[in-house]
Amino acid sequence: MSAGLALRDVVVTYPRGGTSGAPLTAVDGVSLVLAPGEILGLVGESGCGKSTLGRAILGLVPLAGGSIRWQGRRVDNLSRRAFRAVRGDLQLVFQEPAACLDPRMTIAESVAEPLRSLGGGIAPAARVDRVRRILDEVGLSIGVEGRYPHEMSGGQLQRAVIARALVVDPRLVVCDEPVSSLDVSIQGQIVNLIARTRRERGLACLFISHNLAVVASLAERVLVMYRGRIVESGACRSLLGAPLHPYTRLLIDSVPDADPARARRLLARRTAPAARQPGKAAPGCPFVARCPWAVDRCRTLVPPLRDFGAGRQAACHRADEWRDGLPAGS
Repeated sequence: MSAGLALRDVVVTYPRGGTSGAPLTAVDGVSLVLAPGEILGLVGESGCGKSTLGRAILGLVPLAGGSIRWQGRRVDNLSRRAFRAVRGDLQLVFQEPAACLDPRMTIAESVAEPLRSLGGGIAPAARVDRVRRILDEVGLSIGVEGRYPHEMSGGQLQRAVIARALVVDPRLVVCDEPVSSLDVSIQGQIVNLIARTRRERGLACLFISHNLAVVASLAERVLVMYRGRIVESGACRSLLGAPLHPYTRLLIDSVPDADPARARRLLARRTAPAARQPGKAAPGCPFVARCPWAVDRCRTLVPPLRDFGAGRQAACHRADEWRDGLPAGS
């Protein structure tokens, strides 16, 4: 697979408050490759580190370890000035559109803002024309450019945020939970917009979400993240159809089911999140406290991310058993 974006053993940490000492590791040794024109899904529950990883790719948070390469060039160690040369290639679609648009600026002014900082001296008249064209491309009607964010619906605001990301003609867009705050019908429209934009522009996209149904409708491959680590990866249909990690299984089981009897069985199998122990690194698998299928070695040995062929990887001691269905003794 040709590498547009390549991460190798990326680590991101945050300092803890008080005098607790060791920093909190938000991203713990993540590696991935995102090919040109590919949509890669990144899923996991809130707090697993997926948004931090997306921000690290765009240089918004520093790395504590590892490397990030774009088009073969290492970019995580560039100065702020040097990074601006590649910043136009890499854009972010935020989760809360209302929170990332300046309420004092019109929609046209907000969409044009990246052109003023990254557009390489585009003339004002050309900026106006490009903003109008990109607003039309994302499905916003003529006349919205003079409105303010409070005059727009949630779906319109998300389209405006997508337009702002696309206005500088990027090659990679990181979409950080772009539909989580929208109702189902609007979610479908935004997902279709992202898919169409990818086809027409040849964009690569890292689509971050906790919604497996949305990811399954959009991504070719998916990575599953838990406590800062990738615990499973593979082709979307294969992974969701036959998961090799119990956390992936529990994520799939958390999707609402219309069959009451099946829903009760799935509910009985779920486990509550285990409380974090600040300053302590529990031995064994990070998922062991929540896993209904844990065995003795899970409590003492950290499972490596192993290759199972056909692009499938999983970090579970019992992944070989999962290939044949639920592990013995389940």
